[in-house]
Amino acid sequence: MNGFDSSNCSNIIDNNSGEGRKRVAVLGSTGSIGTQTLDVIREYPEKFVPAMLVAGTKVDTLIQQALKFRPEVAIIADESLYWKLKDALEPFGIKTAAGQDAINDAMEADCFDTVVTATVGYSGLAPTLRAINAGKDIALANKETLVVAGELVAEALGRSKSRMLPVDSEHSAIYQCLVGEDVAKVKQLIITASGGPFRKKSAVELESVTMKDALKHPNWSMGAKITIDSATMINKAFEIIEARWLFGVEKERITALVHPQSIIHSMVEFVDGAVKAQLGVPDMRLPIRYALGDATRLQTSDSPLTLEKMASLTFERPDEERFPGIKLGHYALEKGGTTACVINAANEVAVAAFLREKIRFKDIYNFITKALGAMPFVAGPTLDDYVALNAETRRFVESLVYGF
Repeated sequence: MNGFDSSNCSNIIDNNSGEGRKRVAVLGSTGSIGTQTLDVIREYPEKFVPAMLVAGTKVDTLIQQALKFRPEVAIIADESLYWKLKDALEPFGIKTAAGQDAINDAMEADCFDTVVTATVGYSGLAPTLRAINAGKDIALANKETLVVAGELVAEALGRSKSRMLPVDSEHSAIYQCLVGEDVAKVKQLIITASGGPFRKKSAVELESVTMKDALKHPNWSMGAKITIDSATMINKAFEIIEARWLFGVEKERITALVHPQSIIHSMVEFVDGAVKAQLGVPDMRLPIRYALGDATRLQTSDSPLTLEKMASLTFERPDEERFPGIKLGHYALEKGGTTACVINAANEVAVAAFLREKIRFKDIYNFITKALGAMPFVAGPTLDDYVALNAETRRFVESLVYGF
């Protein structure tokens, strides 16, 4: 049996001397955000206990992490890898499970207080909703949860004692700028963008860029999927949608601005003309610390930002002709319903195909627009509607890519 048994995850305080420390589940522990979350947990052993580690397919990395951090439970999404995980960890008293149902069920376990949702893509939606329903605090790094079903998630949060703190650097910056402020006095949220690796390339040059070119982000070290989303600037479209649901600000008051240095992570302009900005080195451990620390400042020995070493901080408007993907954020919010769900599903399939060098860079946006034209629209979707349309959109785009 490889499902999740809640009785396996109930004595974290006794077993790990965790009393007084925050008990953390890391959903997507082997990815970029997940590994940096574990860095932060290791940095503050007096504050955090890693109670549960969850990964997709990287079973060897998950085993190494579990042996190092000794969580109560380790779960792998790929059920074919269950026995390898179990055989490696059972002798050390670490419980194991496998499969998406096990991950979803585990979000209601008593052995953790906060879950860091560090998975990539649509897969983060169901476990996040289960965690919210169980009253867990959410450190949200999985932007697609709010992109796909922001209204549904917002409603669930309204019924729950859960708190959601953003881990995305841009949304963490906005959150910090809004502390002590009245959201009604916000004129606009300004989400900054590096511009990605192709900021200076012409439309003609973009026709021939390669997967390897797209993975060379100028500032950030991130996973492959989000790095491609940065190159297309579709990540900014998603961040506009995410900001709408995180902060309750209308789409007309959310904009994006290219800031190539990635030092100002976002800004908030108020009705009196004042602008607040959050600055820092481009290091995801900063927003992770802030979220895990319940929006407080945790002292660190990491190298700080040294402003006198910065030659300049520059800004420019995004070029929507060369990077039309950025327009999809406001489009999705205007259309509402299942529009963003279709955009996200099509993007995930197209990006995966681009990473396998099956399609061209500019095909990513083209396949999204084809999916928008082909998929049915549901104005007031339920979770079942999102699930069904996500699957249907994926099949449609896969047929475009692979011809079946």
